[in-house]
Amino acid sequence: MKGQLSAEMLILIAVVIAVIAIAATQLLQTAEKSSDEIDKRSDDILETTEKSMKSGLGEACSSDSNCAEGLTCNLQTYACE
Repeated sequence: MKGQLSAEMLILIAVVIAVIAIAATQLLQTAEKSSDEIDKRSDDILETTEKSMKSGLGEACSSDSNCAEGLTCNLQTYACE
């Protein structure tokens, strides 16, 4: 009977495969949650950085998007007003 698998061995293999599948599923779910949180925090950091990089009153600019909120870029003097 060389080369045959016993019922116990088949059950053990099935259990090991099931445990691996469950662990993989949990790891994928954790990775997805982590990825979503990283995306959210990255967006927050980018928004904060953009706000802090805006030019203030009298500072240099090349368009309105360079000026802080409520200010516009004077294209003759290239300064926010």
